[in-house]
Amino acid sequence: MNIIIGADHRGSEAATRLAEKLRTLSHHVELVVPQQGQAADYPDPAYVVGQAVSDGRMEIGVLIDGSGVGMCMAANKVKGVRAAPVHDEVTAEVSRAHIDANVICLSADLLGLRLMEKIIDLFLKTTFQGGRHARRLEKIRAIEEGQDPRGLAPPGSMFESTG
Repeated sequence: MNIIIGADHRGSEAATRLAEKLRTLSHHVELVVPQQGQAADYPDPAYVVGQAVSDGRMEIGVLIDGSGVGMCMAANKVKGVRAAPVHDEVTAEVSRAHIDANVICLSADLLGLRLMEKIIDLFLKTTFQGGRHARRLEKIRAIEEGQDPRGLAPPGSMFESTG
């Protein structure tokens, strides 16, 4: 599988070690990390990873910063990216099976390397379930295009706004 891993200065060490591990499992891995000792703003690697996944050059993206949240917000601004903040095996599986996430965002400060490895392994092995989840992905795409997703709902499932 073609995987791109990006990190800011707080996630750089974990990203490098995860890349090495994934390469031993015969994955093609590109690494986007700052030079050792250099600070990096998380939107920069989030953009590079997001673009690589969005344009189809890479199948999966992994982003690592202090919390995983900043990277996730930045990556989701790239059209076609479905980034999920993942903090355990349950969110890894659901993000892939239900929303077909193509980028996962991990916390360097809160997750140990062993848990990150488990999360990535499960994420890579999990397939998208389709079905009702496919309809929801279409709604996400509609939002991305600036459209109201409510028109894509099956009859009887519309939400009503109250103000």
